[in-house]
Amino acid sequence: MSSKNRDEHNRWRNKTVAFRVSPEEDAQIERYVQLSGLTKQDYITRRLTHKDVMVQGNPRVFKALRNQLAEVLLELQRIETGGAVNDELLDLIEMIADILGGMKEESE
Repeated sequence: MSSKNRDEHNRWRNKTVAFRVSPEEDAQIERYVQLSGLTKQDYITRRLTHKDVMVQGNPRVFKALRNQLAEVLLELQRIETGGAVNDELLDLIEMIADILGGMKEESE
């Protein structure tokens, strides 16, 4: 059984919300969660309530960025040989660029 946790207003999170997604949508959500450095619960809750997802740079986020950039590079190399660009790849590149841009602003 998972441990109970509280939100930022010290309220118990005791309701379960579930929905179905395709395997491709699940993979995309997993990538975004890894890049955010948040738990899946916190990431989805913030996105559904239209709150900003602030990424804090830490080793886990940097590793996820490195891995996702490697996957993007492989996909771009495949596209270079005549493949088509899909929307999910463009969304992933945009998210990575936003994260890196935010990290650059913090360091300045």
